[in-house]
Amino acid sequence: MEKLLVMKFGGTSMGSAERIRVAAEICREEARKRPVVTVVSAMSKITDLLLDTLRHAEAGDATGVDTNMRELAERHRETCRLLLKPQQRAAASSGIEELLSDFRRIADGIRMLGERPPRSVDEAIAIGERLSALLLSEYLNAEGIPARAVNASEVLVTDAVFGSATPLLEETRKKAGEVIRPLLDAGILPIVTGFNGATLDGRPTTLGRGGSDFSGSILAAVLDASEFWIWTDVDGIMSADPRSVQNARVLDEITYSEAAELAYNGAKVLHPRTLAPLAEKQIPVWSKNSFARDKPGTKIAPAGNTSQQGPKAVTSMNDVALISIEPASAAIAGSRIMARALEALAAANAEVLAFSSSSYRQSFCFLVRRAEVEKVTEQIEAGLALEFAHGYLKPLDVNLQVGLLAVVGEGMRGSSGLAGRIFSAISRQNVNIIAIAQGSSEMTISIVVHRDGLERAIRAIHEECGLGALNAVGVNLT
Repeated sequence: MEKLLVMKFGGTSMGSAERIRVAAEICREEARKRPVVTVVSAMSKITDLLLDTLRHAEAGDATGVDTNMRELAERHRETCRLLLKPQQRAAASSGIEELLSDFRRIADGIRMLGERPPRSVDEAIAIGERLSALLLSEYLNAEGIPARAVNASEVLVTDAVFGSATPLLEETRKKAGEVIRPLLDAGILPIVTGFNGATLDGRPTTLGRGGSDFSGSILAAVLDASEFWIWTDVDGIMSADPRSVQNARVLDEITYSEAAELAYNGAKVLHPRTLAPLAEKQIPVWSKNSFARDKPGTKIAPAGNTSQQGPKAVTSMNDVALISIEPASAAIAGSRIMARALEALAAANAEVLAFSSSSYRQSFCFLVRRAEVEKVTEQIEAGLALEFAHGYLKPLDVNLQVGLLAVVGEGMRGSSGLAGRIFSAISRQNVNIIAIAQGSSEMTISIVVHRDGLERAIRAIHEECGLGALNAVGVNLT
């Protein structure tokens, strides 16, 4: 469909009756110009509340379940009351009660079973998005804008990896043609739940935390949208986290690759998988602030201006762990140990955030998320049990007191002396560098430091590379 716009509203942009009104006004404005599909997250904090309720249910804590159910019901009932006039509430109120009943049924089933089957969890936590889609669609209808809430399980087809499903694009394209396009043709604005989908045989799935961005990009790709807008509570993608760097600035434009690297290395604006479905069709993305609609936001495009050499932004992660493996003798075949360690990481379904090795001792280390440490170490110790038992390898060294910072920019390729300047800036802050990794694309320099020096290192790099607002005059990084 020509000029189709897909928009996604995050949890804070759907977090109250006031924010839902703003989202509806944005939908109204854009729908006057062209066809629009809207994707919504659950109201802020609701997914956490749903997960906590299921944990109480698994533990047999009926009181905890009841307390959370009251909070869940009160928040959505109150939002409905503030959004809609009494004569307009019937359909919304009925829908809210039906969804609350569905969630209660699943929670009670988990309480009786004493465990949380992944499929049941996926079905249950998607109810947060279904509630917000219902509220937005009913408000739009009350304002005279034809809209309909669409459960993404009717549209987004995935594999059966519950909790972190992967979309099947061709099957989703077919479903979207059957469900979404007829609504658009009829002048109805689809309000689609983010984050969830279903297998080909209809079993509910989710795409993992933060997956609403991913849902939106999938729909933009399969519907051949002209643009994809992500509405959040920040002005765009920034040169650094403003909580760490006072003069961090909003980037006017970055490339798909740069945005993906920033997301992968800790930037919170995008889900790391968001951009992949859009790359082939080169659909531009805008990151915008629903709390400051006058701000232009950041454009994410297939290619940018890389004539200015140097980084675009620096980001960080502090919930990480560095795992080191060292042979007890240089005679052991290090490459084989590395290969088997990587197989163990794959078996643990863990992402390697950084990898570094030495040539002589054949020792190596890799960075993973702290939440994955237990399963990673279990898989490595099982996969290399013989080597550990016979003393060919030293015991695993797990360092939880580290942080990752990543300097990102396509223009860094061939930038003479840049790495040296970055390392010198860190050392001037008396922060020790533990490990360094740089991919073959030269787009990202990953640096592992002690966690207590992470913010000092970020500020030092940001200043050294002239990324801040005060330094932006005459330094065109976009």
